[in-house]
Amino acid sequence: MKKYFLSVNIIALFFIAPLAFVYAQEDEEAVKYYQMEPLDDSLFIKIQNEVFIDPPDPKAEIIADLRDPNNQTVSIKGTLYPFLAFSPELRARIIMFPFKINLDENIGFISVFTRVFAKMRIGKLVEPPTLTQITSSRHYINPFLQLQGGERFGAPIKNDIGISFGVGTPYSGVLETNMIEANFHILGFWGGLYSSVDAITDLKTENNQHNLYVTNGIQVGYVIPFGNFFQVGYTSVGSAPTISQRKKWEENNILHYKVKILDRSYFNWEFRYPLSFLGSTRGRFYVARYIGEMHVGYSGRELSLAGSTFDFRFDAMFNSNVRKPQYVVDLMVQKIFESWGFSALAIGPSAVFSMTKNKQFGVVSLFANIRLKVGTSL
Repeated sequence: MKKYFLSVNIIALFFIAPLAFVYAQEDEEAVKYYQMEPLDDSLFIKIQNEVFIDPPDPKAEIIADLRDPNNQTVSIKGTLYPFLAFSPELRARIIMFPFKINLDENIGFISVFTRVFAKMRIGKLVEPPTLTQITSSRHYINPFLQLQGGERFGAPIKNDIGISFGVGTPYSGVLETNMIEANFHILGFWGGLYSSVDAITDLKTENNQHNLYVTNGIQVGYVIPFGNFFQVGYTSVGSAPTISQRKKWEENNILHYKVKILDRSYFNWEFRYPLSFLGSTRGRFYVARYIGEMHVGYSGRELSLAGSTFDFRFDAMFNSNVRKPQYVVDLMVQKIFESWGFSALAIGPSAVFSMTKNKQFGVVSLFANIRLKVGTSL
């Protein structure tokens, strides 16, 4: 008898499951007024190409309003286009788009807090990286220029030759260091110069006991040619800090907290794994040793969550020969400016957490960080 009931249950499961799947799909198709979650860059580009938007933005805000059969529209970054302006194939893809944010749903007292989690697309949580991100000779190409810290802004000149530059180190937070750098890249090799702009660190008047100070020097590196996964480098000081510079910088030392001053050579390395997280156009997890300090963290561009697009970076410096451990957090939100700034600019808070001068864990640096996207996403 038990075997009989088990067989009936299995047969019923095979018949009911497909019906439930069809019903779920019908319920999804019934949504007529929705924002398309920016998780399919190729489709978003095709939609904009058909209405001659140049250049197309893979993270544009696209809203489909199909409620009125006689007046169906698609809004792209606030501009309305007739639904019939698109080809039949593209109209079908817009209708069947699986990642919809229902703009017609009712909001209750509880759903105000829960709807963000309900809109999370777990199926698009993690995806493989793009081809450009795993090309060792072109890893530096990066259209995102960040005000302080993070990946270097990099542009190709021809084939595998290009330049990059940045403010701060790839792992530093806001107002943490006076370092700036510029590099030349060719076939996975790179080399460049770094110098100092004291005006950056002078903006902060307290809790400078964790700062990194430099004078000038050279740096070289090479990306191992088996994907963009492992990089080695060398940093050398050109001019030693003067007595007056040391005196000025070391005034920030407090008890057991000491600033770090570059005054010798360092061997650096980074192991990273590029991937797309939450539909990001550029992202990586990494473990690195840089100027005698260990780092682990994540950096991502244009992540998408419940209709929002943002950059996020977290870096934990957990071991140093001089400084105390510290943690950097960047969060910059896109789509808050008008016109060309809608997708090109992102702004938000950036903070550094460590031990304060009062021997308590807290914020030692807080400032607004800005990111500019030059050209299309990779």
